[in-house]
This record gives sequence, C-alpha cells and structure tokens, in this order.
Amino acid sequence: MAPMGIRLSPLGVAVFCLLGFGVIYHLYAGVLSSRISMFRQKKKVDLRDLLAVSVKAAELGGTEVKKVHEDDTLEKKSKGETKEGAKELLTLGDLQSHRKMFNLIKNTFPEVTVYSEERDNNVDPVVWDHNIPADIFNKVSKGQEVPAESITVWIDPLDATQEYTENLVKYVTTMVCVAVDGKPVVGVIHQPFTGFTAWGFVGQGSNLQARSSYSISPPRVIVSRSHSGEVKQFTQKAFGNTSIIVAGGAGYKVLSLLEMPANEANSMDQADLYVHITYIKKWDICAGAALLKALGGQMTTLKGEDIDYSGAPLNRGGLLASVGVDHMAVMKKLPEFDPEKH
Repeated sequence: MAPMGIRLSPLGVAVFCLLGFGVIYHLYAGVLSSRISMFRQKKKVDLRDLLAVSVKAAELGGTEVKKVHEDDTLEKKSKGETKEGAKELLTLGDLQSHRKMFNLIKNTFPEVTVYSEERDNNVDPVVWDHNIPADIFNKVSKGQEVPAESITVWIDPLDATQEYTENLVKYVTTMVCVAVDGKPVVGVIHQPFTGFTAWGFVGQGSNLQARSSYSISPPRVIVSRSHSGEVKQFTQKAFGNTSIIVAGGAGYKVLSLLEMPANEANSMDQADLYVHITYIKKWDICAGAALLKALGGQMTTLKGEDIDYSGAPLNRGGLLASVGVDHMAVMKKLPEFDPEKH
C-alpha cells in the first residue's frame, strides 16, 4: 500500500511562513537597524578643517581684490543705497572674491549653509588642498566635529567697498565666519593689501591677543565714516568729551581693538570700543564677533543682547564691541537706544 502524502492546509502554510519570517527577522533585525541608523546619521563637519578652509577662502578672495585694484578694472556700479543715503557699491573685486570664497567653501563642505554679501551664478572648481596652516595646527591640537546642519557660514568678499574705490585700501578686508546654532565660533579677517590674516576659534585660540590695557574713562571709540556725527553725539552722552576715530570697514574696526603684529600696527588705529548705531549686515560683523569672543571679548546689540547669526542677515539693534573691559559696565553708560530712530 502506497504511503499517504502529507497535505498542508492553506492556513498551515501561512502559519509556517509567518514563523519562518519571524525567525529571519529576529536574526537580522539588529543588523538592519544598525545599517539604517548609519544611513540616517547626520553628516558632521570638523571645525578645525573649516577654519583652515575659511583662512584659505579669505586669502584667495583677498588675492582677487588686490589684483582687480592693481589692474584698475574695478567696474564700479551702484547696487542701491544705505539707510543713510550712501551708495552701496559693487565692483569686479567684490564679484571675483565672492566666486573664489563661496565656491571653495561649498565645494569642500556642500552640506553647510553659506551666506555671502554678493550673488553670482559662476561656478569655480577651486578645491581645498587639505593643508592646515602651522599656526592653526599648533594652537588647535585636535578637531571638533559638529552636525553640518547646525552650521551657518557668513562671508564678506570685500568689506569697505566704498573705501576700496577711493584707494583707502588699509580699511579693506575679506572675512569668513562660522556660526554653530547661531553662535559665532570661528572668525577670519584678512587684509589683502598687507597680506595679514587674523583668526580666532572660540574655546581653542587665536593668532592675535587683546592689548595689555584699555581706557573707558573716556574711551577711544571707533565708528563708521558714513554716520560719524550721529555716533559722536551718542557716545558723548555716555562718556563725555571722548575721542572719536572715523574709519571704514567693520573688519578693520574690530582689528583696531586688538594687539596687532609690529609690522601691521603702524598702519592701524587703536581704539577701546567699537560702536555702531544703524542697521548692519551679519556678514559684516560675524567674523569680528567670533574673533573677539575667542579672546574673551564681546559684540552685542546696544541693549546688550547677543546677536543670532542664523537666518535673516540684518542686525537692527546697533552694535557695541569690546575686549579687555567690563562690557556690561560700558553698556550701562550708554543712552537709551531706539533702532527705529537711526
């Protein structure tokens, strides 16, 4: 008699398949979960590498700024007016510098958000050579990784364009700032016509330092050329008959608060405070804020508020920058500030 075959009902087949799937799931669930987690892991950026790239970007931009000026090919035009009625100028130096600076940073770190004062669709294939300058390597002994999505980079391809067109080139700088979660962390200010580059990395170090002494009784206050009269009235209410230094470029003004190398100091003004009372863009001030913060200084609004370096580019609250003094004590001496009146 022939053996009878085993016949499974459809329900039995389904149960068998489910049991098999359950065994496989438990065997491989851990591996799959690990791989999915790795896939979803946020891209991170090493801030020491980003500092090195920022220095390189500022210097490449500075080379373009100087070359255009020396070739006398500025191609100057107006892109609007400031609130004070002064023309906002655009030159070939601004654009050529922007192309180098913006593309170097985006080519190296495509995941980070980069804001520049200028806009241009030209793509430059410039790349980072992965070289970390010795002064950075010596002061920043190890990297610091942060999520790329937390980073905002602000670049000013040519600070003090008005002065650039007037041949007042000592005021001209190129600047890069790295903000993490809206806080300035890395600042680079490069002077194209001397070749000097200042940098600061909050919590890590800087290639500059604060001067040994500052005066706030009364202070020497550095202000913008475009509204020196208004600032003079504002500061005299706070400090009496104080000395006002009129200068161009936010980057230059920040450097005037610091101890500059001997070969640079002779061409620089020396100030105790930097005050600004009208609107100012964040690409003008972020690098200076980071550099001062790395040296124990501060840059706040005229009401003592921290400035958020993410999102909208306009700072409407005025500006007080200091180092080596009691910032809040200085703040308390300032008259009441209403940004709508300036």
